[in-house]
Amino acid sequence: MAAADELAFHEFEEATNLLAQTPNETTTRSDQLGPKGHVAVAMDSGGSYGAEDEVEESDKTELLQEEKPQPGFWTFGYYQSFFDVDTSQVLDRIKGSLLPRPGHNFVRHRLRNRPDLYGPFWICATLAFVLAITGNLTLVLAQRRDPSIHYSPQFHKVTVASITIYCYAWLVPLALWGFLRWRKGVRERMGLYTFLETVCVYGYSLFVFIPTVVLWLIPVPWLQWLFGALALALSAAGLVFTLWPVVREDTRLAAGVLLSVVVLLHTLLAMGCKFYFFQPLPPEPMASPHQATSQPPATMLPPTLPRSVAA
Repeated sequence: MAAADELAFHEFEEATNLLAQTPNETTTRSDQLGPKGHVAVAMDSGGSYGAEDEVEESDKTELLQEEKPQPGFWTFGYYQSFFDVDTSQVLDRIKGSLLPRPGHNFVRHRLRNRPDLYGPFWICATLAFVLAITGNLTLVLAQRRDPSIHYSPQFHKVTVASITIYCYAWLVPLALWGFLRWRKGVRERMGLYTFLETVCVYGYSLFVFIPTVVLWLIPVPWLQWLFGALALALSAAGLVFTLWPVVREDTRLAAGVLLSVVVLLHTLLAMGCKFYFFQPLPPEPMASPHQATSQPPATMLPPTLPRSVAA
């Protein structure tokens, strides 16, 4: 019987006694051995149950938020999420538009399925004001070089620039999104960006023209054209690299025509801004000194006699 007692597991007996004394506490087994080779059993208080309850409550809250219905597009709350971005995200997306790389999709790597309207809105507004201001400054500088040029503030350029930029940044993406949606019905393997993703891509692609417009104030024509060509190449390349993963599943003819039209419209926008906002006014015709001093010859009237002589 002594041998049987030596083979008994005294550790389990100790654990059973501890559980009987504190039935509401949890036990955790430790691999460390006690001083007599016994297994140590740690007793925990009931504090862990509160933590588990908090985790469960947070999970329930997240589920309720996901099940909450989305507001309609006619409400302010629907558009509030598209302006919920921080400065780092906007700067990261601007950096991606300035440094396009083949195989680096702007929508997947920069937007990450979270397009915003904050960046495109302010980029278009800044570009419109910069175009109007630099266009007026160009005339001021031209008047200093040539006094025959008459300058007057042209406030209508602000309106023209705003309408042009915002229409381009909204109507062209709308037409492009509609065309890609139609082609997806024909070619089911084609991908498709959402309308807001397309607007976001076009909005950020216009950022490179803001510093370029400022550099157009340099009175060196070949430098102006060099900066304009570089900005156009970077902006158009970003659009092509972003659209290529979508249109490559289409036919070669459709993909080539679509990308060519995208680049052509971008080129027309840049050329139109260059020729309209940065062309000085022609000098006003000035009257020659001979024309200014010449007067019509005076009509000689016959001399009149005094009344007494006439009588």
